[in-house]
Amino acid sequence: MPEHFRTGLVVGKFSPLHRGHQALIDHALARCDRVLLLSWSQPEFSGCHAAQREAWLQAVYPHVTRLVLDDARLAAACLQRNLPMRQLPTNEDDDAAQRAFVGWVCSAVWGVRVDAVFTSESYGDGFAAALQEHFSNEAGRPWPVAHVCLDQARSEVPVSGTALRSDPHALRSFLDPRVYAGFVGRIGLLGGESSGKTTLAAALASHLQTQWVAEFGREHWEARRGALTYDDLLHIAQVQVSREDAMAGHANRWLVCDTTPLTTLLYCEDMFGRAEPALHRLAQRRYDKLFLCAADFPFVQDGTRRDDAFRLAQQRAYVAALSAQGMPFTLLTGSVEARVAQVVHALASQPSAGT
Repeated sequence: MPEHFRTGLVVGKFSPLHRGHQALIDHALARCDRVLLLSWSQPEFSGCHAAQREAWLQAVYPHVTRLVLDDARLAAACLQRNLPMRQLPTNEDDDAAQRAFVGWVCSAVWGVRVDAVFTSESYGDGFAAALQEHFSNEAGRPWPVAHVCLDQARSEVPVSGTALRSDPHALRSFLDPRVYAGFVGRIGLLGGESSGKTTLAAALASHLQTQWVAEFGREHWEARRGALTYDDLLHIAQVQVSREDAMAGHANRWLVCDTTPLTTLLYCEDMFGRAEPALHRLAQRRYDKLFLCAADFPFVQDGTRRDDAFRLAQQRAYVAALSAQGMPFTLLTGSVEARVAQVVHALASQPSAGT
């Protein structure tokens, strides 16, 4: 039977967190009472900054103790614990500097001594030996630290962070959907009533071979038979955002969003003359590309809309709000086919998120 440990340690850049990392972490979880995850990269890689790595680990391993560092986070950790300021080792620093830093984090920041380190690397034996010496000197007695190596040949999960950073979309099968979502660009579609927004969303998703998120506000309005309360508007925006986040990991490069919380804010202000601060914050949510559908075809009344004058007022409100928030947008005109072509042209000049 494999040896079991009290406290195990996994250290990695997790740039990005991929299924090879997950296999290693899962193996550590199966063999330890407690697992610690430590991540830093100096410098960081595009699309894999500390907050993003923290979000990935939180999503996939919410109950595992973790410490994701950059310069600011390390400084905050030192201040919080009244420790002397310390610098992150760079990716080019030698093994001794890296290992000394890990030992310091365990002892000074976490206040623990580990019994095993889990790696998929040839340096694992030396890493464990260095930590064993550090903890033994600290404890004043022998403190064994084992090295558990898993899939060093990368035969079980044949991928690397370098390859994934180069093309996360082609190698998305090696990423948990919650991680892949960080590489998916968000397309926000805006427009007044009867501006072809929903038709365009479906057409775009089909053309881009991806997913689209329907407008929850319309669904909620129909479910309430048009009788919306003030509190409904914040709820609509929150559900819209949660649907986007849930769908992103199942999209393909881009996620098409039929409306954004800005729409909900404008409706709330029109209906009630005010809006909750939380709704104002959601309305500032950033999208990789924003498109405003022009009201350049006859108004179509489907029994739920107001009139063409309101549609034109909405268009002016969108332009004013986007300009005030400093959010660049592209105005789409013409037929559905023409608008799809305009979007595709705009996307060609901008990579999706994280690439």
